[in-house]
Order: sequence, then structure tokens, then C-alpha cells
Amino acid sequence: MILKIEGMTMEFGGLRAIDNLSMEIAPGEIMGLIGPNGAGKSTAFNCIAGVYTPTSGRIFFQGENINGKKPWDLCKKGLGRTFQIVKPFASKTVLYNVTVGSFATCKRRSEAEDKALKVLKFLNLDDKKDLLAGNLTIADRKRLEVARALATEPQLLLLDEVMAGLRPSEVDEVVEMIRKIRESGVTILLIEHIMRAIMALSDRVVVIQFGKKIAEGTPDQVANDPNVIKAYLGDDYVVS
Repeated sequence: MILKIEGMTMEFGGLRAIDNLSMEIAPGEIMGLIGPNGAGKSTAFNCIAGVYTPTSGRIFFQGENINGKKPWDLCKKGLGRTFQIVKPFASKTVLYNVTVGSFATCKRRSEAEDKALKVLKFLNLDDKKDLLAGNLTIADRKRLEVARALATEPQLLLLDEVMAGLRPSEVDEVVEMIRKIRESGVTILLIEHIMRAIMALSDRVVVIQFGKKIAEGTPDQVANDPNVIKAYLGDDYVVS
């Protein structure tokens, strides 16, 4: 398993945001992590990415216990992430923004820029490399956020609501982009509220509510789970 979480609990004062969560992801898999607002999804991401150290439990990345590791150290080990609120260097070019990510594994600027250009081409953003990031559409800003993470050469990529705020046609483009990233050899853990995208992309889905896992399985299994329907999806997502 590329990622294994055992009994992860995260408390903030008297609030238990994550409650004894266990899950694992195999290399090359796309796993969806879903749940109502406030369920603890972003907190789980922040624990995995090293922003928080869990109150209890263990997180293993490629067999190594990474509890307490800093985000920048995890990035160099091959664990990349995007952020729900996209904040590029607005006054800098698209190429500059992605080059910054490349420095996670490159020492020379020329090498970092070359890698950044390859990532931009891979994500069909190379024609916008000289534009200022602040002038991009929201869809291209989301794509830029993914490009910055990909430039760090992740083996596991955490995607936090990269489709939020996009039009249906733009969502379809991001779905294809994520499939392309997986085909390149990157394992993906995905938080998303757009259910048709999660169900189309994921090999397996984990559902959490109030920090607890309430279901896990294939998209069809999760869509038909009575607990999930009651807690989150609603009857429209029952697969007949």
C-alpha cells in the first residue's frame, strides 16, 4: 500500500474532528473521500500532508511512519497536494508559479523551468505560460494549482475540491485530466462534492461523517449504502 492509515484521531481542544479513521490506498488507485460539510475531510488531508500531527493513530506512506513529518519533507518524499482555496502568485507568470513547485526536486533554475514547461504541456497550459496567474479564469487557476503540485513529482497526489465552482463542461475536462495523471503513474486521493465526478473517477470511495468512516467500497456499493444515502447523497444517487 502506498498509504495506510491506522486509527487516526485528530482533536482540537474538546472537538474530535477525526475519529479512529482507518483506510489504505494501493499504488495506481484513485480513491474518493466524501462526506457532508464539516465531516473532517480537509482535516484528514491536513493530517496526511503533515499540517497536523494526529492526536493518536499512525499514518504510513510507502511503509514509513510519517506522523510528525513536516509538509516540505513529505513533499520531497513524493506526497503532493492541492488546496481548496487556490492562491497562486497572482502577479507572477504561470510558468513562474509552476517552476516554484519544480524546486522541490531541482536545484538549478534552468532545470526547474524545463520541468515546469513539461508539466504545463502535459496539462495543456503551455500556451498560457507567459500570462499572469491573476489573469487566469477560475478553471485555469484550478489547473495551475494541479500543475504546481505535479511539478513536485508526487507519487501520491491529494486533490482538494479541484472541481469546485466549475461549469459542467469544465468538470468533464478536469475528470479527463485526473485520469491522465493516474495513467502517468500517480496515485490519487480526491476530495470532491461533485458526485458524478467522484463516481466516474474513483476505484473506491470512503465516506466519513462527524470524523468517522461510515462506508467504504466501489462507487456503486457506496451509492446504494443506506447509511450514505441518509447521511449525504440522498435518494437521487441510488443506483438501480
